[in-house]
Amino acid sequence: MDTRPPLVVIAGPTASGKSALAVAVAERNDGVVVNADSAQVYRDLRVVTARPSPAEEARAPHRLFGHVDAADTGYSAARWAAEARIVVADTHAAGKLPILVGGTGLYLRTLIDGIAPVPAIDPTVRAAVRALPVAAAHALLVEADPEAAARLHANDTTRVHRALEVVRSTGRPLAHWQGARTGGIGDEVALHATILLPPRDWLDARIARRAGAIVRDGLAEVAALTARPDLPADAPVRRAIGVPEMTRLVRGEADDPATVAALDLATRRYAKRQFTWFRHQPPPDWAHWTAPIGDDAATAEAVAALGERLDCARPAA
Repeated sequence: MDTRPPLVVIAGPTASGKSALAVAVAERNDGVVVNADSAQVYRDLRVVTARPSPAEEARAPHRLFGHVDAADTGYSAARWAAEARIVVADTHAAGKLPILVGGTGLYLRTLIDGIAPVPAIDPTVRAAVRALPVAAAHALLVEADPEAAARLHANDTTRVHRALEVVRSTGRPLAHWQGARTGGIGDEVALHATILLPPRDWLDARIARRAGAIVRDGLAEVAALTARPDLPADAPVRRAIGVPEMTRLVRGEADDPATVAALDLATRRYAKRQFTWFRHQPPPDWAHWTAPIGDDAATAEAVAALGERLDCARPAA
């Protein structure tokens, strides 16, 4: 029997039912739900980022949700992983089960596999790369790092720029540095991971319903966010799904139906990218759960299936 303390991971695309499953697992196993979603760390956007509701948070302890101010431009996967490592250790020390839940694969990979020791990027190189349109940057990446260019979507501005600035600044492709990751907790825990990959038509229907509710109930959050005089123009929260779309509504540049349609489309595109990542990136021992989690019976079935794979219901003392 594996004597390492257990760590549950529930991952998958947005709107796939992760939060409901995580809370149910926490209730059954005396667990603590730990956020692994890069948008849900911001306190300003509970509705827009579909953070757990107060009722859900009352059913089990929740950590790393809504604890970062929107004006903080320095929050990163590395910073989240450092915080999550402490939360996981404290949860084990308290005799409880940590349950990571979220759809940000980079966060999970950074915590479990460690951080790539990429040297500091030359500021001149970074500025030159990030001034490039994504199409031009991707074309240059094809020449400088063809493996990364083939792996990344040509319109993924953040990742294309990152790969190009790394190879230009360090002389080595990003994959080289990623292969030398350090500081992960994967060897310290007994990992029990479930990736939710429900049918796409079912997921798309949920996303469509959620889009309408978010525009209706979350507009005040975006209005308050955009009115903040201290919010930097480059704040990552401005790029969170829903914020650009609803900002146009706040400014009178779009009406409600157009905003709902734009949010629906942006969310479905994001879910598609998540689907692709979670199908191909995690190790093969991360179980895939393809049945929809849309009601209590379906959630109970998924909880039972995960419970069968847990060697023990409590962290080791």
